[in-house]
Amino acid sequence: MLLTLHKSTIIAHPPTIIITGSKSESNRLLLLQALYPELQIENVSNSDDSETMQKALKSSSNHIDVSHAGTAMRFLTAFFATQEGRDITITGSARMKERPIQVLVQALNALGADISYLETEGCPPLKINGKPLTKDQVSLKANVSSQYISALLLIAPKLENGLELTLEGKITSVPYINMTLDLLTQIGVETSFKNNLITVRPLQKLSPQQQVLTVESDWSSVSYFYSIVALSPVGTTITLSHYKKDSLQGDSVLASIYTDFGVTTTFGNNTITLVKTDEAQLGSVNCQLQNAPDIAQTIAVTCFGLGIGCHLTGLHTLKIKETDRLVALKTELEKLGAQVDITNEALLLHSSTQINDNVSIATYHDHRMAMAFAPLALKTNLQIEDAMVVSKSYPTFWEDLKTIGFKISK
Repeated sequence: MLLTLHKSTIIAHPPTIIITGSKSESNRLLLLQALYPELQIENVSNSDDSETMQKALKSSSNHIDVSHAGTAMRFLTAFFATQEGRDITITGSARMKERPIQVLVQALNALGADISYLETEGCPPLKINGKPLTKDQVSLKANVSSQYISALLLIAPKLENGLELTLEGKITSVPYINMTLDLLTQIGVETSFKNNLITVRPLQKLSPQQQVLTVESDWSSVSYFYSIVALSPVGTTITLSHYKKDSLQGDSVLASIYTDFGVTTTFGNNTITLVKTDEAQLGSVNCQLQNAPDIAQTIAVTCFGLGIGCHLTGLHTLKIKETDRLVALKTELEKLGAQVDITNEALLLHSSTQINDNVSIATYHDHRMAMAFAPLALKTNLQIEDAMVVSKSYPTFWEDLKTIGFKISK
């Protein structure tokens, strides 16, 4: 579906926006719930990715298709490897069949799993013969997607002797690893993370007081509202729920980053209020986003909309997302009149004040491309192609934008 976003202004007193539960937390807890059925989860994400996880975990079929859901592919590969007596084929979209998974498969096989490739070596689809994993020590390259690491950590408590995971080299996306370990701790699993060694002790059953967990709302999704407030006049205010100051999510760094754009964050009773208190004072923004790469698109578009430059680094994992996000960002920003340079792990946006009107933004089957560019409707008219791709993480995104003043038509 093609949506047209007409040049808009945020209404004076917008209603509180209720954001769905974090996809990252939800998918971790859904896997843990499959291992520990007594676990109850509240405020589960209504995203496509989390629905895919739920459907796959409940399925009795021996053929699982996760479509574009990368987290589901990685987590489910680890889960099904441990399910004795189940022979599973797991596949996905054409793009999913291009996304690497060899690092995880090698680690699982080293622990005793039986996983093989059905098409391209190192990529899905996979044939998984579920069996007990008998070994408890494995090494993994640390500079790849943290989801490989989390996939191993999530199944670790159900292994007979737990797991000792050695990470080789510089670790990527530490907050996401800490999120996984914190959730394990909350259900009663003993863990430690010292230097490059992670240890997870076995746990057979949850205690009654550790059987209910509530998912915090998604910080990646709130990034688009940070961008909206940053691109709006001083005094613009938006409140969102459900958020907490001591978040497990790495993207909560938004509260600090967006102070450079004149946006302040106030934590209330389970809410955050974003206020545009000042105009952005910087000519250029420098951000190291190794621990929060999913907000790179949002920050780049915010800077472009404000007419300032940015240098974003630590982005090497963006090349293996739903699309090559660095190439996609460069292509779409340049349609709008930007000058962008990229490398394998960085993006450099040159400052400019020109924004081309009525540009059609391609989304590349990537929910974050659609949502990151939407705030530019505060500056110009634009179209978003395949706009319903947002359902991957935030199904009510367009409706929520309308409630705060965006003018959107089909």
